[in-house]
Amino acid sequence: MDLLIPEIGLIFWHTISFLLLLFLLAKFAWKPVMKAIGERERSIENALDAAEKAKQEMARLTSENEQLLKDARAERDLILKEAKEIKEQLLKDAKDQAQVEGNRMIEKARIEINNQKAIALADVKNQVSKLSLEIASKVLQQELSDKGKQEALVGELLKEVKLN
Repeated sequence: MDLLIPEIGLIFWHTISFLLLLFLLAKFAWKPVMKAIGERERSIENALDAAEKAKQEMARLTSENEQLLKDARAERDLILKEAKEIKEQLLKDAKDQAQVEGNRMIEKARIEINNQKAIALADVKNQVSKLSLEIASKVLQQELSDKGKQEALVGELLKEVKLN
């Protein structure tokens, strides 16, 4: 039972050794341990700050990407609209040019028809005038000879002209 009751000397030496151990730990162990803990705390804070900055940068990049996408879509829509307008303008120009070309060809054909008609009329007039001259010549020849013959000849010539 004596083991359970400590003596004053033992308590004194235990206290001295405890204080000495505490002093030595404070002098040599606490500072490096506290320094290591402080460094660890700072590295964790730096990592958290870096993570927050990365998160903000990602948010900024995401919004920039969304804006770029929106701009790209708007530019694509504008390009498609311009391409459609150019296509429509080209089609309109082609139709207009085809219309002008068609009108020009129709006018050229009309002029050619009128020219051919004028040539044909001139030819008919020439033939009529030749026939008239022939008739007149024959009538004059017959007039000098006999009046009955002249009338018969004119009637015959008129029948020939009607037939032709």
